[in-house]
Amino acid sequence: MGSKNGKPVLRQEDIADLSKSSGLDEANIRLYFDNFVAVHPDGKLKPKEFREMMAKALPKKDASKMEKHVFRIYDSNNDGVIDFTEFMLIFFIMSDGAPEEVLTKIFRVFDVNSDGTITQKEMTKLIKDMYGLLQSEDPNLAAKDLIAKSAFAEMDKDQDGKVTTDEFIAACMGQEDLSKMLALKVIDIFVEDDA
Repeated sequence: MGSKNGKPVLRQEDIADLSKSSGLDEANIRLYFDNFVAVHPDGKLKPKEFREMMAKALPKKDASKMEKHVFRIYDSNNDGVIDFTEFMLIFFIMSDGAPEEVLTKIFRVFDVNSDGTITQKEMTKLIKDMYGLLQSEDPNLAAKDLIAKSAFAEMDKDQDGKVTTDEFIAACMGQEDLSKMLALKVIDIFVEDDA
């Protein structure tokens, strides 16, 4: 996404990328862009606005501690804001993407410092922040530290103290119970219950 005279503009390459990933035509992409800019005149969704949007979108879920983690999924260039292209790419990947694409994006939730790997410390922090969401479904859930250590052990197949994107995807796609539960819990943040 570019800008002209201080106003956000949609570049042709952004339209092409979004059209390829979403299947939308140029007219629809421009319509979504115009709506995004009407709400965010500078073309950027800031963390505070994102927090408010999550609260409106998920009124029944206690996802407040997860906001900064979910924000990382969208903020793919780590500039502290979400632009239209970032927002739309993630929206369509999370709704219609292949499992590997979705899990690659979810990996960013777990990779707290965005260095491309998950450490035991990052896993523990995320479990601590997710614990309320996890416990609401299973009141007899094990202690936070035990979940973090067990999930990390499931994912860190080569036992080098770091979980790569490939290890994360393999654990979630395989029969690793905790890994799947955690990934599904993050996906639940994006999916509204019909109850």
